[in-house]
Amino acid sequence: MLAIVTSHPIQNQAPLWRALAAAGVKFEVWFLTPHAVKQSHDEEFGRTFAWDVDLLAGYPHRFLSVRNGWQLSQFNGIKLQRRWADELRESGVTTLWLEGWRFRTLWQAAAAAHRAGIPIWLRGESHDLAPISWSRRIIKRFFLHRLFRQVHRFLCIGSANQRFYRAYGVAGEKLASAPYCVDNARFAQAAASARGGRAAQRKHWAIPADAYVVLFCGKFIAKKHPLDLLAAGRSLPELAGRPVHFLFVGDGELAGTMQQQMNIPGAPRGTCTGFLNQSEIPGAFAAADCLVLPSDYGETWGLVANEALASGLPVIVSDRCGCAEDLAAPLGLAHVYPCGDIPKLCESLRHVATSPPAPAALRTLIEKFSPERTAATVVALLAQARNTGRRQP
Repeated sequence: MLAIVTSHPIQNQAPLWRALAAAGVKFEVWFLTPHAVKQSHDEEFGRTFAWDVDLLAGYPHRFLSVRNGWQLSQFNGIKLQRRWADELRESGVTTLWLEGWRFRTLWQAAAAAHRAGIPIWLRGESHDLAPISWSRRIIKRFFLHRLFRQVHRFLCIGSANQRFYRAYGVAGEKLASAPYCVDNARFAQAAASARGGRAAQRKHWAIPADAYVVLFCGKFIAKKHPLDLLAAGRSLPELAGRPVHFLFVGDGELAGTMQQQMNIPGAPRGTCTGFLNQSEIPGAFAAADCLVLPSDYGETWGLVANEALASGLPVIVSDRCGCAEDLAAPLGLAHVYPCGDIPKLCESLRHVATSPPAPAALRTLIEKFSPERTAATVVALLAQARNTGRRQP
């Protein structure tokens, strides 16, 4: 059996697990915590919530027994009640898939699987875009080398992620494409349905009917640079002959600062919706004309770009985001800009507003990043293991 270990049920992972089940893969997802399927506190959002979509139906799963007081914000924040060796042996695990390495318990799972001769697959988010000092690189290389040499397959979410592994000495034959994805069909259908109420949704958020709406959707925290959009707005009273309106969806420590800046006389026109749950976000995509993801290197991917493209929205992405070269650059040079460069962001907004990509181009691009494509990779890897006589589910 293939066992997949991940920190908690995550909205972009559930469609992949369902795609694996639909493909006939024998597997089970092992969750370490129930974060966000039960009421849980998110420090960056600054609130307690649970997602309002079903993240558990349609695939085999179970929650492992962990000690009370777990914390997702700490490397040592999750501790298993039982030994990993016992969990692996008693469940008949023949391949172990780890979603990242941000917790010590995942390293312990890898060590236990390695000792038992169980092949390990690893799927992480790290990219090669951020500069790093030589001292820190040496430390990271020492520890990651210890982990990576135990891994049989690295499931790469995108181009920058693949280069990260190569930079740490991983051989090309160990790399497999596993594109980062969301439920494209769900977002496309939800956005199409929500567009019927676009005018009412805009009215609800005090957005002029004729406005060109620039959407930011995410946590209001420093690494995501939401204030850059307000800075750009001071130079952009209109786009494509339409008044500009900024729509901020989310919450976080910068919410108060953002609201203050929008209340200053002469400030860009905008609306902060506050936190929206999964069932509400399609309304924001339907109300908008484009999405901007202005984050810095801390944005290891940027799944909101997947969601926007699946919803039919063009995207503009900072060059420091993990998804920039895969989800934005294929649409044209204007869709990627240097992080923090407000004049360049303004240029990108002007170009995309006057020359938006065709809807067919958005669909073609996002189809390359679907749960089904990663599921096909998994099926192929398991077939290859069978053909070479290695252990497999």
